[in-house]
Amino acid sequence: MNNKIPDTVRDIMSRDCYRVSPETSITTLAQGLALHRLPGAPVVDASDRLIGFISEQDVLGRVLDSVYHDDEAPLVRELMRQEVLTTTPNKSITDLAQEMLGAKPKIYPVVEQQRLVGIVTRRDILIALLTIRRH
Repeated sequence: MNNKIPDTVRDIMSRDCYRVSPETSITTLAQGLALHRLPGAPVVDASDRLIGFISEQDVLGRVLDSVYHDDEAPLVRELMRQEVLTTTPNKSITDLAQEMLGAKPKIYPVVEQQRLVGIVTRRDILIALLTIRRH
């Protein structure tokens, strides 16, 4: 974050965010989520258009089966959710915080013209609100 007081999602979103394709294996996804310390990831097509979302909770049981029963790990497309709560870069931080009170996602894909441009997490929003409060 720069010295500017954050006002919009664009000010706090992660632009270079972890994302997967529908053809990614669940094992690879789980490793990526662990590496990036994320509870989920946007699923995009070859043009970076958001087509779904997949979370740790969505895959936990399948990874367990794969590890303990030597089952073949499925692909992201088999488990991803296609209906995704998203936000835009221009949404105000306080408006998104209000929305988060009623919605459960820990990560919101940030979408502009149907393309994924970043992600914003509940933690990002909390930090931004504390920064706003200090000023």
